[in-house]
This record gives sequence, structure tokens and C-alpha cells, in this order.
Amino acid sequence: MTTNPVIPAPARRAGRREWTALGVLMLPLLLVSMDVSVLYFAIPAISTDLEPSGTQQLWIFDIYAFVLAGLLMTMGSLGDRIGRRRMLLIGAAAFGAASLVAAYANSAETLIAARAVLGIGGATLMPSTMALTRTMFTDPGQRATAIAIWSGVMTGGVALGSVLSGVMVEFFWWGSVFLVNLPAMALLLLLGPVLLPESKDPAPGRFDLLGVPLSLAAVLPVVYGLKEIPSEGWNVRNVVVLTVGLLFAALFVHRQRTVPSPMISPALFRGRGFTPAVALNLLAAFGMMGSAYFTTQYLQSVLGKSALEAALWGLLPSVLVGVAAPVATRLVRRGVDRAYVVAAGFTTAASGYGLLAAAGPDSLWLVLAGAGVLAAGIVTVMSQMTDLALGTAPVERAGSASSLLETGQEFGGALGMAALGSIGTAVYHHEIPASAPAPARETLGGALAVAEQLPGAAGESLAAAARAAFTAGMQGAAVAGAVVLVTAAVLAAAALRGVRARDHEAPTGPGGKGPAPATRARTTGVDAPSAARN
Repeated sequence: MTTNPVIPAPARRAGRREWTALGVLMLPLLLVSMDVSVLYFAIPAISTDLEPSGTQQLWIFDIYAFVLAGLLMTMGSLGDRIGRRRMLLIGAAAFGAASLVAAYANSAETLIAARAVLGIGGATLMPSTMALTRTMFTDPGQRATAIAIWSGVMTGGVALGSVLSGVMVEFFWWGSVFLVNLPAMALLLLLGPVLLPESKDPAPGRFDLLGVPLSLAAVLPVVYGLKEIPSEGWNVRNVVVLTVGLLFAALFVHRQRTVPSPMISPALFRGRGFTPAVALNLLAAFGMMGSAYFTTQYLQSVLGKSALEAALWGLLPSVLVGVAAPVATRLVRRGVDRAYVVAAGFTTAASGYGLLAAAGPDSLWLVLAGAGVLAAGIVTVMSQMTDLALGTAPVERAGSASSLLETGQEFGGALGMAALGSIGTAVYHHEIPASAPAPARETLGGALAVAEQLPGAAGESLAAAARAAFTAGMQGAAVAGAVVLVTAAVLAAAALRGVRARDHEAPTGPGGKGPAPATRARTTGVDAPSAARN
């Protein structure tokens, strides 16, 4: 008995409709990424109006990112089951409604609740946009270009959010930073059903209900602990929180390996490129957020820029972001091994850290150049790793693959802020004069506040010493960041050499264990039009 080899059908090239749909998808992605930083300059006005306590103020700012990170895997898996377009539209409705409530919140508790719902909506929108991009663009070259655009919009949105915050608060009231979400979400709800195709896993199995609390119990403590370490250090509470999160993470992994229909199928990791893509994307996020921790403070507290001035200067490094990902995509399409492109991206980012390590207390252009070079290198890596991960993962699990990639990114960013922030803080403590008042020895902000209360030369001397100590801390963290990224470049060159995204268009069965029945019919020569439509 002989069998005929299965020849995959050529991928259908996307046309004007798909590219228009991609533009619509970029609206929620831009707003979700902007909401991470949109409160940077609105917090003082919110504090004056709502008078939140210190704890409430922290939750107003942080609850969005915590809920977003905690629910990404749940929403990505749910989208695979009920349909990514449906999840996108549900998320858009929730995001728009929560934005309206947040804009007119009359208490801190209401604003915190609205920000939590915004996080739920964001967790729904982000994996849905990436998964729909994967399903709309089946041609590898077009998919790579679309994902490069996706990566650039996501990265640029964080920078744009802080600027939008400054401008809106300058001319309107603080609630206006949320109202800008409404037209975009309304447009998505109007055009989404017309332009976006529905797609889902044809054989998803039962939804893993127990996996939802386990994933939350794993992600939230780890992200919370890592975010607190830069300001509070490695105290007992943070260590306990991290330990609890890691224990739940182990339980979550064990369940995903043993349950018949897992939320995150272990089959995803069988593709040769998927695991390296997730790990290297995490390291890229480490580098990006680790630098942002310092450059924002440097512009405001060291150089003395106002909040809006700092935000506008901070836009300049984003210019290189728009160039880096398309150039990397073109190189890979022309036959350059992805391993070398990614290694070059990490090396470029490391050189950006090198520029930051050379900066002094009055080095505006050097810091901006370093931040720009670093961002260009990081976006090069992220766009390639996203394309590799989604191209390697089965298309019916695009939502789960997207959510896992984005969750790793959240972990990487929090870890970068924790690790490099701790190094910078340790150097600051070492460099600040021992005779300085206690608040000045803790943070640069505390030192500047104390310096304002001291007379004449004493205040100027303390401020100058604190700025020099902070800059020394940034230099030390930059050296450590460069070492991490150079190591990542070596790992990328070794792990990705010869690895190509092998598109999986045929759906697998429940739990990712073998092909679905319709696919088996097609590969054995039986006519199966329903399988072809899937």
C-alpha cells in the first residue's frame, strides 16, 4: 500500500480588505498599550480631585497592568474556543464602557474598579488582535510585515500614552484621557463585524475552569512582587509573594501537562521555534522596561524637565522604532537567517545600553540616542519572535500562543524593572553621601524634596550629589543590561540557527494531541470540504 505525500496548499495572499482590517485592529492595540502609561501625568490632577489615599493612588495606577497580565492566558484560550472576533468585540465593548465610567468617576474606589475592567478588556483585546492578524495573513511574508506593524504600534503606544496624558490634562480635565478611547472602540464595533473574519479552534475540548484561578494565582503575585522590588527592595514580604506565585506557577504547569483539554496546550512547545521565541521575547521585554525605569526619571529629575517636556523628548527615541521592524522583516525575507537578525537586534540594543552607561548628569542627547538605539534593537527582536512563535504554533491555537507570548512579555518587563532597578538603587545608596538626610539616601525624588528645603549652597550641593548618584546607578544598571542582552544575542544565534516558522494550517484534535477528524479525512484522500474551510 502506498500513500501520497501531503502537499500543503499555497497560502492565500491578503488583499485590500485584510490590510484595511489590520488598520482597524491597530486601534484597540494602540489604546490598550497607551493605557499602560496614560495616567503618568494625570495622577496629580486625580489626586487633587478624588483625594485618594496613598494605597488607593497606587492601585489606580497599577490595577490595570495587574489585571491585564493575570488574564491574558485565560482570554487567549477563551478566544480560541468562542471565536477571536467575538472576543475582540466583547473586549471593545467592555473597554469602551469602562473608559466612560473612569472618565466621570467621582471616587477613588470607582476609578479603581473602572481601571480593573479596563484591564479585563485589554486582556481580551491584545491576544485577539494578534491572533486575528495571524489568521488573516497566511502568506509568511505578508504575515511578517503585518506583525512588524503590530509590534511597532504596541511599542509606540506606550510612549504616546504619556504624551497624550500630558496634553489632555494641560487643556482639559483628567477624565479626558479616558474619553479618547470611545471613538476608536465605537469604530471597531462598527467595522469589526464587516471586515474581520471569525476564526476559532474547531475542536477545542472543554474549557479548563480550574486553570483560570491557578493562572491568576501564578501571574499576579509574581508581577506584583517584581514591580515592588525597585522601590521597596528584596524585603521579606516581596520574597514571600514571589515564592507563592512561583509555587502556583508550578501547579499551573503541572495541570496543563495532565488535564485532557489544557488552557495552554503543551503541544505549542513541540514546535522547534516556539519555546526560544517566548524566552527571547521575554529577554527583549527585560531590556526595554529596564531602561524605561531610568530614562523617564533622568529626563524629569536629573535634567529638570517638566512632565510634558519629558514626555515630548521621550517621543524622539520612538522614531527609530518605526524603521527597525520593517528592515528586519525585509532582511529575513531576502534570505538572511533569522538567528543572525535577532542576534543583531540584541547586539544593537546592548549598544544602546552602552550609550546610557556613558551618560553623565547633563547628557540629554546621549541618553535619547541610547534609548532610541535600544528601542530599535528590541523591536527588531520582538517583531521576529512574534512572527516565529505564531508561525510555528498551530493556527487554531493562535489565541493561546499570542497570550503566552504577551504574558512572558509582562514577566520580562517586570523582571527588568526589578533587577536593573535594584542595581541602580544599590549604586545610588553607595554613591549618595552618608551625611545626607535619610529621605535623600533612599531615592532621588526624596533627595530633591529635601534639597528644596535647605538654604542656598547646601540645597544645591545635595541636589547635585543626588543627581550624580542616580546617574551612576543608571550607568551600573546599563552595564548589567548590556551584559544580559549580549548573552541573549549569543543564545539567539545558537538556538535559532536554521529555525524557520513552519505554518500549521491543519487543526489538531482536543488538547493538541493529533489531527482533528476532518484533517485526518483530508490527509487520507477523502473529500472533506468542511476541513478545507476551517
